[in-house]
Amino acid sequence: MTSPRITRRAALKGAAAVIAAPTVFRAHATAAPSETVAVAGFGADGRAFSDFSEMARSKHFKLVAVAEVDLGRIANVKKKFPDVKVYQDWRKLLDEEKNLDAACISTPDHMHAAISLRAMRQGLHCFTQKPLTQTVAESRLMAKVAADKKLVTQMGIQIHSSAEHRTVVAIIQSGAIGKVKEVHSWSGKMWGDKTSRPDRTDPVPANFNWDGWLGVAADRPFIKGYYHPGDWRKRLDFGAGTFGDMGCHILDPVFNSLALTAPKTIQSTGESAHADSWGLETAVTFEFPETKYTTETLTLNWTNGPRRPPEDVLKHLGSRKLNDQGSIYIGTEGVMYSPYIGMPVLLPEEKFKEKKDLPKLPAQDHFVQFVEACRGEDKASAPFSFAGPLTEFVLLGCLATRVPGKKLEWDAAKMTITNDTAANKFVRREYRKGWEIAESL
Repeated sequence: MTSPRITRRAALKGAAAVIAAPTVFRAHATAAPSETVAVAGFGADGRAFSDFSEMARSKHFKLVAVAEVDLGRIANVKKKFPDVKVYQDWRKLLDEEKNLDAACISTPDHMHAAISLRAMRQGLHCFTQKPLTQTVAESRLMAKVAADKKLVTQMGIQIHSSAEHRTVVAIIQSGAIGKVKEVHSWSGKMWGDKTSRPDRTDPVPANFNWDGWLGVAADRPFIKGYYHPGDWRKRLDFGAGTFGDMGCHILDPVFNSLALTAPKTIQSTGESAHADSWGLETAVTFEFPETKYTTETLTLNWTNGPRRPPEDVLKHLGSRKLNDQGSIYIGTEGVMYSPYIGMPVLLPEEKFKEKKDLPKLPAQDHFVQFVEACRGEDKASAPFSFAGPLTEFVLLGCLATRVPGKKLEWDAAKMTITNDTAANKFVRREYRKGWEIAESL
């Protein structure tokens, strides 16, 4: 006799395989049990809590269980979702919860791949925060497993679904500024640290599983405030600095609108990574092969920290104030200024002010879209087939800061830096014994 779980899961999985119409959400006051998407959350507060709350706008969403290594951070999720079960070990959650349909992974970056891969291999649809993984090899593997399992997947780059970013893509692909020859993107954030790791060991707080928080990373002493709950983004073994954090947002419409593939070369000319932490002021240049929307070679320049595009680029803005984050696209027929998050501006303005047929797209709901896609009622707009390659190219920029000054040549098919053998050690990571990722590339 077929179990109720298999019947319900099979129905949901079959529905998710249907190619849905454009984003239209059905208005249901309540959801029948057979239509409920049972979700497990990994992480419980901060970004994780925000992700659950956003998904809960769908009447079909049900948060069944969460895994949180710090039991001092579960009050918010228990208040909003009083029936949720709490685990401290994410592996135990996946072992014991037999009626799940999907997983939402909102942990520090270093655990994205381990948890997502285990969930997908158990047949769960997967929503994973950005950057999708912490290494290029993990991103490649995530995209492969998602495709092999034919699962609904979505990366947590919610601005991807905003009207502003969708409109950028539509205008660039309309040919309004011609073929794009160079892009300058920047962020004023500085997730990094020049100081050395403190030489001390602090007591691990009660109800905090430090070993579980470390997960795949090498063992080390607990240092209060240095890693948890937020400064892990600065650390080489746990986050991806400003570039990994904001690059997936700001470079998403660049990658998407220009239909970019893997870069040919990557070169860091800014601050290098330090012994334990990412640099504060990053500057990386990519060269991409030609696409339908670019010239023969596209040059993409990224900076974060106080650096901004050069004066010969900023002059296109005239007296317009530069946003703290954004991109400038230089085309053969004009320039687009895309502030983050704001509607794009075509320049020079006098050339485009009379142009009335420029596309303007509405926003979509990135989180509800995922829930409905699990039911076959929509289609995810940032699946791992897209998010994997996007993350790969962003992480290659992070990698370049660990080999400053050298123009690295990238063979995407072989997933290898061809002119610096030593740099290839950063394409993958070593996993702590007992925490290895099965079938890692």
